[in-house]
Amino acid sequence: MSSSATTGKARKESIDSENLRIGRQIRDLRKAKGITLVSMAEAIGKSVGYVSQVERGVSSLPIPVLQAISEVLGVQISWFFHTDQQAPMAELNHVVRADNRRRLDFAGTGISEELLSPRLSGQLQMIMTTFAPGAETGKESRKRKGEEGGFVQSGTLELSIGDKTFLLQQGDSFSITGDEPHFARNPSADEDAVVIWMMTPAGY
Repeated sequence: MSSSATTGKARKESIDSENLRIGRQIRDLRKAKGITLVSMAEAIGKSVGYVSQVERGVSSLPIPVLQAISEVLGVQISWFFHTDQQAPMAELNHVVRADNRRRLDFAGTGISEELLSPRLSGQLQMIMTTFAPGAETGKESRKRKGEEGGFVQSGTLELSIGDKTFLLQQGDSFSITGDEPHFARNPSADEDAVVIWMMTPAGY
């Protein structure tokens, strides 16, 4: 097997494992709160079969859907971020090492996010989002409380804010207020887009 095929297989296994982890977290929290599959499905506007597949880690999980699930469960999306290592006590609330970021892969979407902030609480949150070629945040525009801004670290980002659409290149930045629905996608066919997001108050 070629090195690229081996790398691709390892990456798929990693994503499958991440999808299963998130699905189990959703299932366990749903059961702990006494929410049925039917109630969850009705609350997020999806079928019971879809929710069941998400919990088993075998169905796509776009950002707007995880956001809706998080609201039903009473947690923030950042609750699902995960790291395999614990930061040293002295760095815990101040520093995030590049090899120890909390990570979240959105099943079947081509989008992964890494938490750059050292704490899940506080007034400011920083997140790095990687969009694979053609990946998008979901067909439904997103809304959140507070303000957020971003910086395109690499690649190209198509950003729609309200009825306006912008094509942003490496080095470009943007700002969005909480009442503006927005949608983002990577229009490239062969290059990842990496975006650094800043959000205040922290509520992702």
